Amino acid sequence: MLKQTHLFLAAAFLSVIALLLTGCQPGSAPEQEAAEPALPAVVDGDAQSYAGHVQTLSSNAFAGRAPGTQGEELTLEYLTEQFSALGMAPGYESADGPSYLQPVPMVEITNQSRTPLSMNHGGESFELNYPEDMIIGSRRLGDQPHGVESSEVIFVGYGVVAPEYDWNDYEGVDVEGKTVVMLVNDPGFATEDPELFNGRAMTYYGRWTYKYEEAARQGAAAAIIVHDTAPASYPWEVVINSWSSAQFELASDSDAVVSALEGWVTIDAARELFAKSDMDFDAMQEAAASNDFQAVSLGTTLTAQVTNSIRRGVSYNFIAKMEGQTRPDEAVVYTAHWDHLGRTLQVPGSAGIYNGAIDNASGTAGLIEIARMYAEAGAPERTVLFVAVTLEEYGLLGSRYYANNPVIPTDQTVAAINMDALSLVGPTEDVVVVGYGSSELEDILKEAVKIQDRVVVPEPTPEGGFYYRSDHFNFARVGVPALYAKGGIRHRELGEAYGIQWNEDYRDVRYHKQADEFDPDWDFRGVIEDLELLYVVGRHLTETDTWPEWYEGNEFKSIRQADRAGQ
Repeated sequence: MLKQTHLFLAAAFLSVIALLLTGCQPGSAPEQEAAEPALPAVVDGDAQSYAGHVQTLSSNAFAGRAPGTQGEELTLEYLTEQFSALGMAPGYESADGPSYLQPVPMVEITNQSRTPLSMNHGGESFELNYPEDMIIGSRRLGDQPHGVESSEVIFVGYGVVAPEYDWNDYEGVDVEGKTVVMLVNDPGFATEDPELFNGRAMTYYGRWTYKYEEAARQGAAAAIIVHDTAPASYPWEVVINSWSSAQFELASDSDAVVSALEGWVTIDAARELFAKSDMDFDAMQEAAASNDFQAVSLGTTLTAQVTNSIRRGVSYNFIAKMEGQTRPDEAVVYTAHWDHLGRTLQVPGSAGIYNGAIDNASGTAGLIEIARMYAEAGAPERTVLFVAVTLEEYGLLGSRYYANNPVIPTDQTVAAINMDALSLVGPTEDVVVVGYGSSELEDILKEAVKIQDRVVVPEPTPEGGFYYRSDHFNFARVGVPALYAKGGIRHRELGEAYGIQWNEDYRDVRYHKQADEFDPDWDFRGVIEDLELLYVVGRHLTETDTWPEWYEGNEFKSIRQADRAGQ
């Protein structure tokens, strides 16, 4: 059932790649440098064991693995059992001693009421209403109303400050206490100019989370993003569904600077707003894609407020480690989120459970399987951390907490390798890199895939910004090079059309639905190949002194350089 021949050359490959990365040819040695150490043979994956983990984690007994429920308790107990059986040590140092569990204090914020966006321009008043025109919320804590009154509205283009692109939408404008209105995505997508930002591929600056953070740094009292389906990569209904339910935040971020109000308006509502402000929205949108754009006041004021209820709790990241033999203070991190959506009480019995077999029992099981490979191969030179994070489905909060509170400092974290919604399509010729063109981790992966006669390809829709939507992003945002790669669509035996159909079925039928359940008929050969690749990449990093870098021009490169320099 498993492939028998792809990985017997792994040890030789790892020795060769170590030489390549130090600028040498096989058979030669760098002057006055010791040869890279030989590595143990790569361990073949165990499809039966892996499938068993997926089946267990996505069973009804785990009730959808929602944070703060019995499903969380069962998940953490299962992970503790599996990793301790593999000889992996607890990775977190608590007040009571070593533990597998890192507490993640969280706050649940539930909107109790929201007003319309009440606008006034030249004495004429008009409103934008929820949900057809807008949605607003507040991440400020406390049950008192949060909002703005008669706040001047400023259009700040894309709301981006990006020194590496010589771009500053806030230059020359004071938005302290005011309301900023911004476009979604970034100028590269709008112009399709490959020389502007990253062309159609979204950068970090295109993510709505960044835009709110920057608006708060600039002192804005309210931050509103104009939704447009194409550059957002999702329809207005997704915004409404995501923002209408309870939101979660880290309790440790309660002192973070956030605007009083954050929200969205539809593009039609934006056109109405600009028209009533005697401006043409489409013309201003076009102007905002130019580097000489300057923020402009709409001559309009905004009044609105929201009231929240607050509930506090604690969830847990799971952290296990295999300590390095010679450099235990340097780490390679494998991540996967263990949480999913739990269950809905509106549907009785097990039919209401979101079991999340692919998203993300597949990645959590992958974490266990790669740990098994390390256990069989023996301890590496650098430490390996296996981090199963919580609250991914609620804003990547578990990984954000870990990145802010790492067990090994970020400047000593070599790389992060993430597993989320792994491909169960079967064996594929292609390996998709989400966020292709980010870091030198891709160079290692491109050498590794040769063992399996495969190729690395970019994700098909880089404009969607999927690199910023899973847990590796929180490592990237603190500077740690992070890789998110998995099997593609070019099925070795059944062809590309089959792979496309399989992925479309997952997207349309299973994703975030009760139908995401374990299927014993899945072809596990492909995911096992993918896990073996990720093992090879990580094992190389643990056995050499390689420090992969972000590619030149990447938005996280300067963060890494400052972190490694101790700044």
